[in-house]
Amino acid sequence: MALRSPGGRPVVSRTARRLLVRLSLATAIAGFGAAALVSPAQADPLWPGGPDVPGFGSSDPALPVPAPEPQIQRLAPANFSDPSISPNGGEVVGVGQPIAIRFNEAIGDRGAAEAAIRVTSTPAVAGHFYWINDTQVRWLPNEFYPAHTQVSVEAGGARADFSTGDSVVTTADDATHTITITRNGEVVKTMPTSMGKPGHETPNGTYLVGEKFRDMYMDSSTYGVPVDAPDGYRTYVEYATRISYSGIFVHAAPWSEWAQGSEDTSHGCLNVSTEDGQWFFDNAQKGDPVVVVNTAGGTLSGSDGLGDWNR
Repeated sequence: MALRSPGGRPVVSRTARRLLVRLSLATAIAGFGAAALVSPAQADPLWPGGPDVPGFGSSDPALPVPAPEPQIQRLAPANFSDPSISPNGGEVVGVGQPIAIRFNEAIGDRGAAEAAIRVTSTPAVAGHFYWINDTQVRWLPNEFYPAHTQVSVEAGGARADFSTGDSVVTTADDATHTITITRNGEVVKTMPTSMGKPGHETPNGTYLVGEKFRDMYMDSSTYGVPVDAPDGYRTYVEYATRISYSGIFVHAAPWSEWAQGSEDTSHGCLNVSTEDGQWFFDNAQKGDPVVVVNTAGGTLSGSDGLGDWNR
């Protein structure tokens, strides 16, 4: 039978009170121990009320940090109508090929026009603009493109996507009268040559492969020397590959095979045998560089049209 106080409330004995105190103390100790087992990350969230998410706001260098969003270059408004772009979309060209952008109107503010043009590539390649005249600007990589580079050109509302092929680089050395062709850094062909004779020395410099003719007539009157002049000529040639607009070709010249590899006898062209001329014709592509060295002919003009690398 429980005891009650005069007011009707239960009377707790001294022994019962001691038991209640012990139970309360045990409960408090158990709660403290459970709190002590919580990990520091859980006990101290990275922001008030938020979870500890690895990689966000943590100073731990071992945790991943999200990469910043890529910054997209925004093109300025074009101060021109849609131009033509060369190379054309889908073309495969040599590693020295410049990009030509031809406008339909004269450009007064060249800086504004350049700001409305974007050239991107995979892999990334650095380059620069230069103006031919008020209606044409070109872009050239600072060094030859790597083989198989993908290039995109945007100019106002016009766009062209092209690529480079193998890295085919030809070197014509007048000291050895030899042409050496490399493909992706490896020598694939050497051929003897006869270049420009005294008075018609082949200029040094970097040329570019342009158009090709299976056969053609070469005529001195096209550069001001009459055919019937003492130094004039009109000669049928095969496998002619243009490397300058000033009239320099790599072409078959069976009449000079006796001099090829030892002596210069041409009017500036790179004379080779018929077999070698055909090989070059079949293997060279638009934009392949041809580097001429060790002649007494000065340097090919950068305004030649295929002499862009000499600017």
